[in-house]
Amino acid sequence: MSVGSIPPASASFDRRRDEFPSLASGIYLMSHSQGPLPRGVARSMQEYLRMWERHGEINAWEERWWGISDEVGNRIAGILGAAPGTVLVQPNASVALSSVLSCFDFGADERPGGLRSPSPSILPAPFPSGRRKIVTSDLEFPTMEYILNENRRLGAEIETVRSDDGIAIPVDRIIESVDERTALVALSHVSFLSSHRIDPVPVIEKAHRVGSVVLLDVYQSAGVVELDVESWGVDFAIGGTIKWLCGGPSGGYLYARPDLREALRPRLTGWIAHEEPLSFHRGPIRYADSAWRFSQGTPNIPGLYSCLPGLELVEEVGVPAIAAESRRRTQWIVELALEKGWTLNSPADAGHRGGIVMIGVEASPQMVKRLAERNVYVDCRPGVGLRISPHFFTEDSELQEAMAILDEQI
Repeated sequence: MSVGSIPPASASFDRRRDEFPSLASGIYLMSHSQGPLPRGVARSMQEYLRMWERHGEINAWEERWWGISDEVGNRIAGILGAAPGTVLVQPNASVALSSVLSCFDFGADERPGGLRSPSPSILPAPFPSGRRKIVTSDLEFPTMEYILNENRRLGAEIETVRSDDGIAIPVDRIIESVDERTALVALSHVSFLSSHRIDPVPVIEKAHRVGSVVLLDVYQSAGVVELDVESWGVDFAIGGTIKWLCGGPSGGYLYARPDLREALRPRLTGWIAHEEPLSFHRGPIRYADSAWRFSQGTPNIPGLYSCLPGLELVEEVGVPAIAAESRRRTQWIVELALEKGWTLNSPADAGHRGGIVMIGVEASPQMVKRLAERNVYVDCRPGVGLRISPHFFTEDSELQEAMAILDEQI
């Protein structure tokens, strides 16, 4: 069946398809879940193995391994719109979130709450003080809900802003929930459930006006949506390399606003967070005066090597160009879905949507299998239907073919 042509790009675009060998086996439309393997990962991992093998004749840590954490963190910082030295690689986004939450004392022992600090007077504005309320939404990834709810045991009070349709939440509704009792606002920039994208700026402005801080989960936006966490005033941002950053399941990351970071004392910590980790000092920790204060134990060195090639590709292609291509193709999918009468479970407006389009179909897992038999690779989620996401390497002709095949199956 014909599904029509995609409006052409405004300029030529190098899709770097030769960098992804697995694209020859089918039409890959699930970078929202797991990016395809970049060719450069094999070379990068070989470098890691060579350095490990030679560790008797060279000190791999001094030669490369200590510095690779900063290299990866700085590459991610550029994608987030943050300054070098502000992003620390974490084992995963769950640990990154837990690290931030461990800076708070919500008053479970009846003492005033707020961010932990040796001296509250040195905390920069804005900061929570004597507060227990956390504002979040019901469009978050389960990790967010799990971790926030467990902080109730420390005295936290969770206020969840509800969506009327399971797709979007008006930003005004979030803003209204933020008040002088709020310690933290924790939200996804783009929801994994619907691809709904919030405008974080008015939320951040309200939070700062009343003296609270904002954590933005950018897992589903970094690498496919333009970000500027520094100018937006984001206090914390978390995410990971497994999706749009083409890095595989190799690591999470944490951005912390530099002037706020210096006053924080995470309870979730470890020897690498010490200002002199190789001195192996005993006694209370002296936190590093850098993003490394959010460290725990030994870095995941092979994971860092595995995510470098994907980050380099995203940098070379450029997030502005990637974001423009994503908007062009996802808007075509949305208009096609509306024309065909398919159930659209994502915002129709590109200004409120990330890089995924959700199409509701009956028996979604079976549909995923039928599409895979035709070499079209998507995934699904309960209550959402199919999740479809072209990335920068996707050809327009591939996307048209995939949607024609879907049209035959629905």
